[in-house]
Amino acid sequence: MNKLELLLKERGQIKKIGVIGMGYVGIPSAVLFADAPCFNKVLGFQRNSKNSGYKIDLLNRGECPLKGEEPDLGDLLARVVKAGKLECTHDFSKISGLDAVTLAIQTPFANSKDLEPDFSALFDGIRNVGKYMRPGILVVLESTITPGTTEGIAKQILEDESNLKAGEDFALAHAPERVMVGRLLKNIREHDRIVGGVNETSTRRAVELYSPVLTIGKVIPMSATAAEITKTAENTFRDLQIAAINQLALYCECMGINVYDVRKGVDSLKGEGITRAVLWPGAGVGGHCLTKDTYHLERGVKMGNLHLDYPKDTDSIYVLARKINDFMPTHMYNLTTAALEKIGKKMKGAKIAILGWAFIRDSDDARNTPSEPYRNLCLRAEAKIIVHDPYVMNYPGIEISDDLKKVVMGADAVVFLAKHSEYFNLKADWIKKITGKENTIVVDGRNIIEPDDFISKGFVYKGIGRGDKNEHVVVLA
Repeated sequence: MNKLELLLKERGQIKKIGVIGMGYVGIPSAVLFADAPCFNKVLGFQRNSKNSGYKIDLLNRGECPLKGEEPDLGDLLARVVKAGKLECTHDFSKISGLDAVTLAIQTPFANSKDLEPDFSALFDGIRNVGKYMRPGILVVLESTITPGTTEGIAKQILEDESNLKAGEDFALAHAPERVMVGRLLKNIREHDRIVGGVNETSTRRAVELYSPVLTIGKVIPMSATAAEITKTAENTFRDLQIAAINQLALYCECMGINVYDVRKGVDSLKGEGITRAVLWPGAGVGGHCLTKDTYHLERGVKMGNLHLDYPKDTDSIYVLARKINDFMPTHMYNLTTAALEKIGKKMKGAKIAILGWAFIRDSDDARNTPSEPYRNLCLRAEAKIIVHDPYVMNYPGIEISDDLKKVVMGADAVVFLAKHSEYFNLKADWIKKITGKENTIVVDGRNIIEPDDFISKGFVYKGIGRGDKNEHVVVLA
């Protein structure tokens, strides 16, 4: 039995857990840990900052700061807080009394071109853990990170701050989150959990931590670096799949074809040996993960002077996919401009109603929303912009209204950028009445409306992948 095994045996089973970062990953994780009968207490750690400190009081009252549709999260949070099993604090010294601590802190890129991530918030969290942790603790990084980070800089920071040695005095692992906004609890319970320790003892301790919160999902053990690559690769693959259908949509537009017909045809071929997933085109990819995880994977390959045998002077298909998906808000702008020109108008002075600021359906998550670059392009062309979203109440520098009638009123163009359920109920007659325009423009980036109904009533329609409709004749009143 090695030193770490002896320390863990002395500690016994994991009973007290800390979760650093009270966001879309940390909150549901903390709630599920607290709901597990085998764990006695969970502390959620949140900096008492100007932007996020309000979460502490909310969570301690059993109120969820996340808006949007998150099934069961609010009720379960209220229950575990009332039971005294979950508490939120900004006092990081309490880490000293914990058996395990997880870190779920964002890891954006400061500059994707130079492959330079902004790890400042994560490293601050790791330093706080190192400063207060005691021998025998388990530390788990859940944040998506560049492959090699756990066994590299993260391990170094923890050891420097604590004067303890990873794999001997404390357990260290990477167990990346695999959640989607709108199904947070379901994903944590049902998705398989990738767990990679810096040694076998660390991996086993991390398996002990996550197993009680899984229902359908199972734990898949591996090394820390393999776990890091798994996480970055799975999001890179999804981004690649979205880019493939987005590029197909652009092809179909220029060839006068409905991409949804083509997609249905492609997706119909099923059987042994056929494993492709055909996703959906759209106005752009947002969120915290897909927009940057490709760059973590790329950075992992390019660090350490590794030899990569790859076609000379050829772009990475993953980075190219990122460029395609980043282009889609620009394409939405181009569709809007073309629609305005069709009725003799210009972007300058036009009133554009943006419907949807969140990047994903029925959520308040607006991180890296494609609506923002679209808005910026319109503003640069001197258009007047007004934004609606039923879930996003606040966003830095942006005025957002939940009054749909107010936003649509008098608009020259109504642009669908998010797939909120509310928008599926919008009718052509209502929009035409509220805009007061004979030829209102609708630009559909999420396949929400039925084009023929709108076209027949005088609308100018443009839709992603709708080459069969985009060049329609405008019906004059």
